[in-house]
Amino acid sequence: MEKRHSFGGSIGFVLAAAGSAVGLGNIWRFPYLAAKNGGGLFLVIYIILSLTFGFTLLSTEIAIGRKTKQSPLTAYSKIKNGWKPLGVIACLVPAIIMPYYSAIGGWVFKYFLAFLTGSGLDAAEDGYFTGFITSQWSPVILMAIFLLACTFVILRGVNKGIESLSKVLMPILLILVIIIAVFSLTISFTDSDGVTRTGLQGFRIYVLPDFSDLTVRSFFTVVVDAMGQLFYSLSVAMGIMVAYGSYVSDESNLSKSVIQIEIFDTLIAFLAGVMIIPAVFTFMGREGMTASGPGLMFVSLPKVFAEMGSFGRIIGILFFAMVLFAALTSAISIMEAVVSSFMDQFHMSRTKATILETIIALVLGVIVCFGYNICYFELKLPNGSVGQVLDVLDYVSNSVLMPIVAFLTCVLIGWIVKPEYIISEITKNGEPFSRSGLLKVMIKYVAPVMLAVLFLKSIGILTFI
Repeated sequence: MEKRHSFGGSIGFVLAAAGSAVGLGNIWRFPYLAAKNGGGLFLVIYIILSLTFGFTLLSTEIAIGRKTKQSPLTAYSKIKNGWKPLGVIACLVPAIIMPYYSAIGGWVFKYFLAFLTGSGLDAAEDGYFTGFITSQWSPVILMAIFLLACTFVILRGVNKGIESLSKVLMPILLILVIIIAVFSLTISFTDSDGVTRTGLQGFRIYVLPDFSDLTVRSFFTVVVDAMGQLFYSLSVAMGIMVAYGSYVSDESNLSKSVIQIEIFDTLIAFLAGVMIIPAVFTFMGREGMTASGPGLMFVSLPKVFAEMGSFGRIIGILFFAMVLFAALTSAISIMEAVVSSFMDQFHMSRTKATILETIIALVLGVIVCFGYNICYFELKLPNGSVGQVLDVLDYVSNSVLMPIVAFLTCVLIGWIVKPEYIISEITKNGEPFSRSGLLKVMIKYVAPVMLAVLFLKSIGILTFI
């Protein structure tokens, strides 16, 4: 069994963890939810939840990893005998996510190449995205390239691979986000009816709370949406932060690192909204702000870039480069959670574990790509949506298994081994931990209730929220 490596310093860990947190969920889901849920109201609730609910889950998982020095598959059984099934579920989540995340990474790579080679206008045409994902081999090839890029980084290990790449990509990603966000605020457009819309008008829609249609029911909807977004944004309940926590040195200040990760992730999520909402509003009006997910990134935004004229190609290149970096850093962390689990459970070398996970992800990734052509089917999911292979995997991992992992983690830490198990790890070097009381209340009482509500809504039982 290989000696467990560790991050070279707290900066490397924070950037790697932030790289995991900053992914497609920040870019294509956060802006849509903000626009849908009253702009500034959603932002305020999200920040409050990030500092309470998100902080609790993030601190807990990182502390579990560092205390046990184990990956998610083996960490929980080391905390308490009989809790191995929770580790299995926690490892299953990233194993399910990796194939379809690689497929989406291939889509991002396709659009980056399109704008880089001057085909951005073609990418803005109706039917371009559908034509691409329903073609048989192009999505498979690009998915494989994206997956192999992740494999290369994981093979290089924690220090030379994950940490080194994060130190390069994360500052570049932040710079690109700021550049595009500033540009988005400066644009204006006059439509065929003579109506002029500006980026600043879109920005006001984004940040100013809209209470016009607020009811008790809609308020709870905003809270549940913001809570669900935290799973995407902070990479909790995926086993990732347990794996990364196991590489953190005993001398590092965990509380300080968690705060830095929260700030970085929330900043990127907010700036993603500044990038996207003003631009979409300017060129497509309020009706254009209803798109989310692939529809936003691969259909609406290319049309926006096409309307920008000569600047559109440059902004398109920068945007899809930024998205590609975000997808890579997230996918690498997802893959590492599985690889480290194989290494700890089966005492495999990093090379063997990485090759095994690559093969598994490649086979399932091909099935995901074929889900839009030769393996196409439609299945109605419990949440009311209709999907095929990718949507089913996304639903099972994000809407079912992740809330279960988080809920059972709260039960284990809050009621079985007690919150002091985590607090003692966070303060092991005498560091101050002013939010220890908050962590106790959240993990024992508040978080389990919130997670139960989120889970029941996800499986279609709580239909009134």
